Amino acid sequence: MIDVKNLYKNYYPNDSGKFAGIGKPGIKKNESVLSEDTGISFNVSEAELFGLIGPDGAGKTTIFRILTTLILPDKGIATLGGLDVVNDYKEIRKKVGYMPGRFSLYQDLTVLENLEFFATVFNTTIKENYDLIKDIYVQIEPFKNRRAGKLSGGMKQKLALCCALIHKPEILFLDEPTTGVDPVSRKEFWGMLQKLKTQGITILVSTPYMDEAALCDRIALIQNGNFLNIDTPENIVKQFNRDLWSVKSNQMHHLLTDLRTFDSIDSSFAFGDSIHFTVKHKKDFSKSEFESLLLAGGHNKVEIRKINPGIEDCFMELSKKTDL
Repeated sequence: MIDVKNLYKNYYPNDSGKFAGIGKPGIKKNESVLSEDTGISFNVSEAELFGLIGPDGAGKTTIFRILTTLILPDKGIATLGGLDVVNDYKEIRKKVGYMPGRFSLYQDLTVLENLEFFATVFNTTIKENYDLIKDIYVQIEPFKNRRAGKLSGGMKQKLALCCALIHKPEILFLDEPTTGVDPVSRKEFWGMLQKLKTQGITILVSTPYMDEAALCDRIALIQNGNFLNIDTPENIVKQFNRDLWSVKSNQMHHLLTDLRTFDSIDSSFAFGDSIHFTVKHKKDFSKSEFESLLLAGGHNKVEIRKINPGIEDCFMELSKKTDL
Protein backbone atom coordinates (compact mmCIF):
# COMPACT_ATOMS: atom_id res chain seq x y z
CA MET A 1 0.00 0.00 0.00
CA ILE A 2 2.93 2.34 0.76
CA ASP A 3 6.26 1.92 -1.02
CA VAL A 4 9.17 4.26 -0.32
CA LYS A 5 12.57 4.03 -2.01
CA ASN A 6 15.59 6.21 -1.22
CA LEU A 7 13.51 9.14 0.02
CA TYR A 8 15.65 12.16 0.84
CA LYS A 9 14.84 15.65 2.07
CA ASN A 10 17.20 18.31 3.39
CA TYR A 11 15.79 21.63 4.56
CA TYR A 12 19.25 23.16 4.14
CA PRO A 13 20.96 23.59 0.74
CA ASN A 14 23.03 20.46 0.07
CA ASP A 15 26.20 22.53 -0.38
CA SER A 16 25.77 24.17 3.04
CA GLY A 17 27.29 21.25 4.94
CA LYS A 18 24.25 21.24 7.24
CA PHE A 19 21.46 18.67 7.42
CA ALA A 20 17.92 18.65 8.78
CA GLY A 21 15.42 16.24 7.27
CA ILE A 22 15.39 12.56 6.33
CA GLY A 23 17.86 10.24 4.63
CA LYS A 24 20.99 11.85 6.03
CA PRO A 25 23.79 11.13 3.52
CA GLY A 26 27.13 9.60 4.32
CA ILE A 27 30.00 11.84 5.36
CA LYS A 28 33.34 11.79 3.58
CA LYS A 29 36.11 14.30 4.24
CA ASN A 30 33.64 16.64 5.96
CA GLU A 31 31.40 16.66 2.88
CA SER A 32 27.93 15.19 2.43
CA VAL A 33 27.96 12.35 -0.10
CA LEU A 34 24.69 11.95 -2.05
CA SER A 35 24.93 8.49 -3.60
CA GLU A 36 22.24 6.62 -5.53
CA ASP A 37 21.12 4.75 -2.44
CA THR A 38 21.04 7.80 -0.17
CA GLY A 39 17.72 8.10 1.62
CA ILE A 40 15.27 5.95 3.52
CA SER A 41 13.30 3.00 2.17
CA PHE A 42 10.40 1.05 3.62
CA ASN A 43 7.00 -0.38 2.74
CA VAL A 44 3.67 -0.81 4.48
CA SER A 45 1.21 -3.56 3.59
CA GLU A 46 -2.53 -3.17 3.23
CA ALA A 47 -4.37 -3.07 6.59
CA GLU A 48 -1.05 -2.97 8.47
CA LEU A 49 -0.49 -0.82 11.56
CA PHE A 50 3.01 0.54 11.01
CA GLY A 51 4.76 2.73 13.58
CA LEU A 52 7.51 5.33 13.24
CA ILE A 53 9.20 5.38 16.63
CA GLY A 54 11.66 8.07 17.58
CA PRO A 55 12.30 11.30 19.51
CA ASP A 56 11.33 14.82 18.49
CA GLY A 57 13.33 15.98 15.49
CA ALA A 58 13.98 12.46 14.22
CA GLY A 59 12.20 13.09 10.90
CA LYS A 60 8.79 11.50 11.50
CA THR A 61 6.74 14.56 10.53
CA THR A 62 8.84 15.14 7.40
CA ILE A 63 8.02 11.61 6.21
CA PHE A 64 4.33 12.23 6.88
CA ARG A 65 4.31 15.55 5.02
CA ILE A 66 5.95 14.01 1.97
CA LEU A 67 3.62 11.00 1.89
CA THR A 68 0.54 13.21 2.28
CA THR A 69 1.80 15.42 -0.60
CA LEU A 70 2.27 18.53 1.55
CA ILE A 71 5.97 18.93 0.70
CA LEU A 72 8.19 17.61 -2.09
CA PRO A 73 11.16 15.28 -1.56
CA ASP A 74 14.55 16.28 -2.93
CA LYS A 75 15.17 12.74 -4.13
CA GLY A 76 13.58 9.31 -4.17
CA ILE A 77 10.24 7.73 -5.00
CA ALA A 78 7.16 7.22 -2.82
CA THR A 79 3.91 5.64 -3.95
CA LEU A 80 0.62 5.12 -2.14
CA GLY A 81 -1.60 2.45 -3.64
CA GLY A 82 0.47 2.72 -6.83
CA LEU A 83 0.06 6.51 -7.03
CA ASP A 84 3.16 8.72 -7.06
CA VAL A 85 3.26 11.41 -4.36
CA VAL A 86 4.58 14.00 -6.82
CA ASN A 87 2.67 13.30 -10.02
CA ASP A 88 -0.59 11.96 -8.57
CA TYR A 89 -0.99 14.22 -5.57
CA LYS A 90 -4.61 15.15 -6.34
CA GLU A 91 -5.74 11.51 -6.35
CA ILE A 92 -3.71 10.69 -3.25
CA ARG A 93 -5.39 13.46 -1.26
CA LYS A 94 -8.75 11.81 -1.88
CA LYS A 95 -7.52 8.48 -0.54
CA VAL A 96 -5.69 9.48 2.65
CA GLY A 97 -6.70 10.81 6.03
CA TYR A 98 -4.18 12.93 7.94
CA MET A 99 -4.19 13.82 11.62
CA PRO A 100 -1.26 16.21 12.23
CA GLY A 101 0.58 16.40 15.51
CA ARG A 102 -0.83 19.81 16.37
CA PHE A 103 -4.60 20.16 16.77
CA SER A 104 -5.59 21.86 13.52
CA LEU A 105 -9.39 21.86 13.45
CA TYR A 106 -11.48 25.03 13.59
CA GLN A 107 -11.60 25.87 17.28
CA ASP A 108 -14.45 28.37 16.93
CA LEU A 109 -16.69 25.74 15.27
CA THR A 110 -18.57 23.14 17.26
CA VAL A 111 -17.81 19.43 17.20
CA LEU A 112 -20.67 18.79 14.79
CA GLU A 113 -19.81 21.77 12.57
CA ASN A 114 -16.20 20.61 12.21
CA LEU A 115 -17.29 17.12 11.24
CA GLU A 116 -19.88 18.39 8.75
CA PHE A 117 -17.31 20.74 7.21
CA PHE A 118 -14.74 18.01 6.57
CA ALA A 119 -17.40 15.69 5.20
CA THR A 120 -18.47 18.41 2.75
CA VAL A 121 -14.86 19.05 1.66
CA PHE A 122 -14.65 15.43 0.51
CA ASN A 123 -18.10 15.49 -1.08
CA THR A 124 -19.65 13.10 1.41
CA THR A 125 -21.89 13.21 4.49
CA ILE A 126 -21.68 12.11 8.09
CA LYS A 127 -24.58 9.71 7.48
CA GLU A 128 -22.83 8.01 4.56
CA ASN A 129 -19.76 6.99 6.57
CA TYR A 130 -21.19 7.06 10.09
CA ASP A 131 -20.50 3.35 10.65
CA LEU A 132 -16.77 4.03 10.32
CA ILE A 133 -16.66 6.67 13.05
CA LYS A 134 -19.56 5.48 15.22
CA ASP A 135 -17.49 3.87 17.99
CA ILE A 136 -15.41 7.05 18.31
CA TYR A 137 -18.11 9.65 17.74
CA VAL A 138 -20.52 8.30 20.38
CA GLN A 139 -17.92 9.29 22.99
CA ILE A 140 -17.97 12.95 21.94
CA GLU A 141 -21.56 13.18 20.69
CA PRO A 142 -22.82 14.51 24.07
CA PHE A 143 -20.57 17.53 23.40
CA LYS A 144 -21.49 17.96 19.71
CA ASN A 145 -22.59 21.57 20.27
CA ARG A 146 -19.46 22.55 22.19
CA ARG A 147 -16.77 24.54 20.39
CA ALA A 148 -13.72 22.46 19.52
CA GLY A 149 -11.42 24.88 21.32
CA LYS A 150 -13.21 24.15 24.60
CA LEU A 151 -12.71 20.37 24.46
CA SER A 152 -10.25 18.44 26.62
CA GLY A 153 -7.12 16.98 25.03
CA GLY A 154 -8.62 13.51 24.73
CA MET A 155 -11.85 14.83 23.21
CA LYS A 156 -9.91 16.95 20.68
CA GLN A 157 -8.01 13.83 19.71
CA LYS A 158 -11.21 11.86 19.11
CA LEU A 159 -12.73 14.69 17.07
CA ALA A 160 -9.60 15.00 14.92
CA LEU A 161 -9.66 11.26 14.27
CA CYS A 162 -13.32 11.42 13.24
CA CYS A 163 -12.58 14.26 10.82
CA ALA A 164 -9.67 12.30 9.32
CA LEU A 165 -11.91 9.25 8.82
CA ILE A 166 -15.15 10.86 7.63
CA HIS A 167 -14.34 10.38 3.92
CA LYS A 168 -13.38 6.70 4.44
CA PRO A 169 -9.68 6.91 3.54
CA GLU A 170 -7.67 3.91 2.40
CA ILE A 171 -4.62 5.07 4.35
CA LEU A 172 -4.64 6.91 7.68
CA PHE A 173 -1.66 9.03 8.81
CA LEU A 174 -1.47 9.87 12.50
CA ASP A 175 1.41 12.12 13.55
CA GLU A 176 2.08 11.73 17.30
CA PRO A 177 -1.66 11.51 18.05
CA THR A 178 -1.27 10.77 21.77
CA THR A 179 1.31 13.42 22.70
CA GLY A 180 0.08 15.37 25.72
CA VAL A 181 -2.92 13.09 26.23
CA ASP A 182 -3.69 11.37 29.54
CA PRO A 183 -2.86 7.63 29.92
CA VAL A 184 -6.51 6.53 29.85
CA SER A 185 -7.21 8.37 26.59
CA ARG A 186 -3.99 6.99 25.11
CA LYS A 187 -5.12 3.44 25.83
CA GLU A 188 -8.58 4.11 24.38
CA PHE A 189 -7.06 5.64 21.26
CA TRP A 190 -4.91 2.61 20.50
CA GLY A 191 -7.93 0.39 21.00
CA MET A 192 -9.68 2.44 18.31
CA LEU A 193 -6.75 1.95 15.93
CA GLN A 194 -6.92 -1.82 16.32
CA LYS A 195 -10.61 -1.72 15.37
CA LEU A 196 -9.94 0.49 12.35
CA LYS A 197 -7.29 -1.93 11.12
CA THR A 198 -9.87 -4.74 11.03
CA GLN A 199 -11.89 -2.60 8.60
CA GLY A 200 -9.08 -2.74 6.04
CA ILE A 201 -7.56 0.69 6.68
CA THR A 202 -3.78 0.95 6.43
CA ILE A 203 -2.43 2.99 9.35
CA LEU A 204 0.90 4.79 9.62
CA VAL A 205 1.37 6.27 13.09
CA SER A 206 4.30 8.08 14.67
CA THR A 207 5.03 8.34 18.37
CA PRO A 208 7.86 9.26 20.73
CA TYR A 209 6.46 6.79 23.29
CA MET A 210 8.39 3.56 23.17
CA ASP A 211 5.68 1.64 25.06
CA GLU A 212 3.28 2.25 22.15
CA ALA A 213 5.65 0.51 19.74
CA ALA A 214 4.55 -2.92 20.98
CA LEU A 215 1.01 -2.14 19.79
CA CYS A 216 2.09 -1.92 16.12
CA ASP A 217 2.43 -4.78 13.64
CA ARG A 218 5.83 -3.50 12.55
CA ILE A 219 7.90 -0.51 13.57
CA ALA A 220 10.74 1.60 12.22
CA LEU A 221 13.10 3.04 14.82
CA ILE A 222 14.23 6.43 13.52
CA GLN A 223 16.86 8.89 14.69
CA ASN A 224 18.38 11.95 13.00
CA GLY A 225 16.50 11.26 9.77
CA ASN A 226 17.60 7.64 9.29
CA PHE A 227 16.22 4.26 10.30
CA LEU A 228 18.03 2.23 12.93
CA ASN A 229 15.93 -0.90 12.35
CA ILE A 230 12.64 -2.03 10.79
CA ASP A 231 10.95 -5.17 12.07
CA THR A 232 8.20 -6.44 14.33
CA PRO A 233 8.49 -5.27 17.95
CA GLU A 234 9.07 -8.87 19.03
CA ASN A 235 11.95 -9.43 16.59
CA ILE A 236 13.63 -6.16 17.49
CA VAL A 237 13.63 -7.14 21.16
CA LYS A 238 14.98 -10.61 20.28
CA GLN A 239 17.93 -8.98 18.51
CA PHE A 240 19.11 -7.52 21.82
CA ASN A 241 21.70 -10.24 22.45
CA ARG A 242 23.37 -8.93 25.60
CA ASP A 243 22.66 -9.17 29.31
CA LEU A 244 20.75 -6.16 30.59
CA TRP A 245 20.87 -5.04 34.21
CA SER A 246 18.85 -2.63 36.33
CA VAL A 247 20.31 -0.81 39.32
CA LYS A 248 19.00 1.56 42.00
CA SER A 249 20.50 3.28 45.02
CA ASN A 250 19.70 6.03 47.51
CA GLN A 251 21.73 8.48 45.41
CA MET A 252 20.23 8.18 41.96
CA HIS A 253 21.51 11.60 40.87
CA HIS A 254 25.09 10.40 41.42
CA LEU A 255 24.61 6.80 40.35
CA LEU A 256 24.56 7.42 36.59
CA THR A 257 27.70 9.56 36.77
CA ASP A 258 29.48 6.90 38.83
CA LEU A 259 28.47 4.09 36.47
CA ARG A 260 29.98 5.88 33.51
CA THR A 261 33.36 6.00 35.24
CA PHE A 262 33.55 2.22 35.63
CA ASP A 263 35.67 0.48 32.98
CA SER A 264 33.49 -2.63 33.07
CA ILE A 265 30.32 -0.74 32.08
CA ASP A 266 29.64 -0.49 28.37
CA SER A 267 26.42 1.58 28.36
CA SER A 268 24.16 3.11 30.99
CA PHE A 269 20.94 5.09 30.63
CA ALA A 270 18.32 6.38 33.06
CA PHE A 271 14.97 4.57 32.79
CA GLY A 272 12.32 5.95 35.13
CA ASP A 273 13.30 5.20 38.73
CA SER A 274 16.26 2.98 37.79
CA ILE A 275 19.28 2.83 35.50
CA HIS A 276 19.71 0.18 32.83
CA PHE A 277 23.23 -0.86 31.94
CA THR A 278 25.24 -3.40 29.95
CA VAL A 279 28.76 -4.63 30.58
CA LYS A 280 31.69 -4.96 28.19
CA HIS A 281 32.57 -8.55 29.08
CA LYS A 282 29.98 -10.83 30.63
CA LYS A 283 32.54 -13.22 32.08
CA ASP A 284 34.33 -10.40 33.94
CA PHE A 285 31.16 -9.06 35.62
CA SER A 286 30.18 -10.13 39.12
CA LYS A 287 26.95 -8.84 40.61
CA SER A 288 28.25 -9.12 44.18
CA GLU A 289 31.53 -7.39 43.37
CA PHE A 290 29.69 -4.62 41.54
CA GLU A 291 27.37 -4.10 44.52
CA SER A 292 30.36 -3.92 46.85
CA LEU A 293 31.97 -1.35 44.59
CA LEU A 294 28.87 0.85 44.77
CA LEU A 295 28.61 0.49 48.54
CA ALA A 296 32.25 1.47 48.88
CA GLY A 297 31.50 4.54 46.77
CA GLY A 298 28.92 5.79 49.27
CA HIS A 299 25.74 4.27 47.79
CA ASN A 300 23.21 2.59 50.07
CA LYS A 301 20.03 0.58 49.44
CA VAL A 302 21.59 -0.79 46.28
CA GLU A 303 19.32 -3.02 44.17
CA ILE A 304 20.76 -4.87 41.16
CA ARG A 305 18.87 -7.34 39.00
CA LYS A 306 19.00 -8.79 35.52
CA ILE A 307 16.02 -7.71 33.36
CA ASN A 308 14.51 -8.33 29.94
CA PRO A 309 15.03 -5.55 27.38
CA GLY A 310 12.22 -3.43 25.96
CA ILE A 311 11.91 -1.40 22.77
CA GLU A 312 13.48 1.63 24.45
CA ASP A 313 16.51 -0.40 25.49
CA CYS A 314 16.89 -1.61 21.90
CA PHE A 315 16.58 1.95 20.60
CA MET A 316 19.27 3.24 22.97
CA GLU A 317 21.58 0.34 22.10
CA LEU A 318 21.15 0.84 18.35
CA SER A 319 21.57 4.62 18.56
CA LYS A 320 24.79 4.13 20.52
CA LYS A 321 26.22 1.87 17.82
CA THR A 322 25.11 3.98 14.86
CA ASP A 323 26.98 7.13 13.90
CA LEU A 324 24.19 9.35 12.55
